[in-house]
Amino acid sequence: MKSASILVILITVCLGVVGPAAAQNESPPGPPQLGVFLGGVPSGQPTADVLTLTVLDAIGRALDHNLGVLMAEQQLGRARGVRWKALSGLLPNVNGRVAETRQQTNLEAFGFGSFGTSFAGVPTIVGPFNVFDARVYVSQAIVDLGAIHDARSEAHNVEAARYDSASARDLVIHVAADAYLMALAASARADSARAQQQTAQSLYDQAVDLKAGGLVAGLDVVRAEVELNMETRRASAATTDFEKAKLQLARLIGLPLGQRFTLDPNLPELPESNMTLEQATESAYATRSDYRAALERVRAAESARQSRIGEGLPSVKVNADYGGIGLTAADAKGTFSVTGAVTVPLFQGGRTHGRVLEADADLLKRRSEADDLKASIYYEVRTALLDLQSTREQLDVATKARDLAASELVQARDRFAAGGASHIEVVQAQQTVAIANEQFINAQYGYDLAKGALIRGIGTPEETFRRYLGGSR
Repeated sequence: MKSASILVILITVCLGVVGPAAAQNESPPGPPQLGVFLGGVPSGQPTADVLTLTVLDAIGRALDHNLGVLMAEQQLGRARGVRWKALSGLLPNVNGRVAETRQQTNLEAFGFGSFGTSFAGVPTIVGPFNVFDARVYVSQAIVDLGAIHDARSEAHNVEAARYDSASARDLVIHVAADAYLMALAASARADSARAQQQTAQSLYDQAVDLKAGGLVAGLDVVRAEVELNMETRRASAATTDFEKAKLQLARLIGLPLGQRFTLDPNLPELPESNMTLEQATESAYATRSDYRAALERVRAAESARQSRIGEGLPSVKVNADYGGIGLTAADAKGTFSVTGAVTVPLFQGGRTHGRVLEADADLLKRRSEADDLKASIYYEVRTALLDLQSTREQLDVATKARDLAASELVQARDRFAAGGASHIEVVQAQQTVAIANEQFINAQYGYDLAKGALIRGIGTPEETFRRYLGGSR
């Protein structure tokens, strides 16, 4: 399986089941989706020098330039904007207006001059005349339960977006570290393939020399040449896979386009947690930002439901204005008005009832998402613990198998040189070495991936990153 496909699967597992937020009063969307964490915004100009990139460098750049992190920060800003819009229903609304009007009025149109209401000497047509009016208007909600709960709902959405941003940072640390480890693993496979190619070349040269001395048959030379061709193709494919893994890493951490870089194989020593399953899950429930964001969305949905109910309850508002009015600005006289109003919704055609039903459905959805994410966290942590134990054992076995396979290859080559074995035995020993090396690479980097997955499952990637910044092994 290609490294990019593996990375997609890892991000899918890390993201869990938290979907985008349902629209509630223009509520902000949920956490960024899968694809954005595979992208990044390139920053800076490429240099002529070859950059040596450590895993800590890669994580640091990913935190600054990964598209998923940037989108989460932008969604947090949008959530704050939506909250201010909700607060506007509770805060004073002040407007100013200056107007000057030139008008002519027909008094008869307003009842003067008809039905015996005419006044002697008063013309029916008045004007034209000027009206100047400069005025400040103030509106303030005194009691509005719908607006109060709307503001509370959006405050919870802001907290959810803040946790989403923190969760995106945790996730991208895990993604960048995994991509770096996969690139290192691809580099190790390429090195192993080149070593096998060199060994095959040595065996081919040895077979040619032995045939020239009459010690082996020509068939052994043919077999050695076939093996050399196979190892050459394998080395070429492994090198290509390594370069592709580097490109994927460069994209998600936002390296300048075309920047050449190498990987530092020295990795920070990640601690192997000695937590029990119960301790790990309790820690995850308390610290994981995605779960805390899900709980905030439940609270936001609860407040949104109360807001829908509040729309059917009486509200109290005060409207006031003050200004000067006159024929011109110079002779304007001060006037004001203050109005207190109680609005009682009597019948709205079922609109409020329908909005309450929608809010009930949204609330049930948010609770189901939170419960499902809680279960997902449990299984994620448990899986990480199982993987950690399994890869630890696999690494021990793979290390011994690699050493034994290398020793077997040396002995087979010695017997072949002495004429005590055919080239088939050497090829089999060489294939055993290749398999043992591949198993060792998988176990070595799988062990580190398992430790990283547990850190992600518990919910402490950024804390661990800051704590071990600068440590290496």
